[in-house]
Amino acid sequence: MQAARKKKEAQGRSQEIPDYLIYEVLEGKPVYYKGYKEVLANNKTLEDIMGSSGLQLVIIEYLLRVCYPLFAPSVYRVLTNEAGSHISKNNNLANDIAIFEKSVLTPDKITKKYINIPAKIVFEVDLDGELGPEESFTENEYIHKKVQKMLDFGVEKVFWITTKTQKVLVATPGENWQVIDWNKDIELYGGHTFNIGAHLKEEGINPE
Repeated sequence: MQAARKKKEAQGRSQEIPDYLIYEVLEGKPVYYKGYKEVLANNKTLEDIMGSSGLQLVIIEYLLRVCYPLFAPSVYRVLTNEAGSHISKNNNLANDIAIFEKSVLTPDKITKKYINIPAKIVFEVDLDGELGPEESFTENEYIHKKVQKMLDFGVEKVFWITTKTQKVLVATPGENWQVIDWNKDIELYGGHTFNIGAHLKEEGINPE
């Protein structure tokens, strides 16, 4: 009886969370902006929790600098700022960086709605979403679910950078996923590599 009551209370709390705090939707379940509980408690505003940390921003800037020379603007679109992706019904995801082929993402497919075709390559830096009180899977399970959804959709390669562990998850369809130390050279595309740890060291940035 006590377990049932707690479950009902948790469901009631989740129903009170406003839609504007939803970061993305995975398998029909809302994922909220990280820190949403502090907004509900009136300790922070929505704007307070929507921004990225300085470390996240520097890493994204570095990755964009690496990508721009490799992906010619005549052939590719390198999109950022939480690029929205409509994968299927009940699956609307956001990406820190998404690289599309222009031959696939044609002008007629660019509308006011989320893009509904797969990117070629996706980068994620940390976890910007937070699971609601009703969710039973862990953050690690959420990351794997999201990555698998993107690969099943047709994304060719997903990189997920975690600043806390200083690791990079590299996922491709039909192959074993790899978790690589970010101080190592990691292949991006066509033999070209990136090295987050080396870049931060060159910039004099301590990620600890």
